[in-house]
Amino acid sequence: MITSIVLIKTDVDRIPEIAEEIAALEGVSEVYSVTGAHDLIAMVRVARHDDLADVIPGRISKVPGVASTETHIAFRTYSHHDLEAAFAIGLDA
Repeated sequence: MITSIVLIKTDVDRIPEIAEEIAALEGVSEVYSVTGAHDLIAMVRVARHDDLADVIPGRISKVPGVASTETHIAFRTYSHHDLEAAFAIGLDA
């Protein structure tokens, strides 16, 4: 699984509608409304690297009101929840 973090600038008067439309796209797992230089952050999870082109420039960038995107591809995932689950393997409650 390939995970990308997509920073999105939008028309500010339509942030909730744009976020909902992006969240409904295949390959997008979450969309966050945030403060700072960007309006939204989308988490994109796909099986193949080539699928990123279909989701990000092919779908997200074409949502009306999306002004620009900046994509960061994750090398590794570190999660407190994942670590807890890994250490709990084989332990009886």
